[in-house]
Amino acid sequence: MYAVIATGGKQYRVTEGETLKVEKIAADEGAEIELDQVLMVADGDNIQVGTPVLDKGKVLARIKSHGRGKKVEIIKFRRRKHHRKQMGHRQSYTEIEITSIQA
Repeated sequence: MYAVIATGGKQYRVTEGETLKVEKIAADEGAEIELDQVLMVADGDNIQVGTPVLDKGKVLARIKSHGRGKKVEIIKFRRRKHHRKQMGHRQSYTEIEITSIQA
């Protein structure tokens, strides 16, 4: 059994027991959260597709940790103009573990 959920502007295919990193969620570590934007649930040949989300579909997850990703270097350079700009960015994430899928 698997589900397709939307969180943080992205879509993820998840199964029970799976651990994944999603955009930062404002909750404490160890907290149980409910992801209610379930786009699709498939259990063998039984497939339910929402329009755009399922009414009674929800995915329960537990927050394992918060963190920040690897640094992305941004360099802007214009030749012969004495112009060089360098920046960096680290995206925050939340690591969650899927505990159950309900449709």
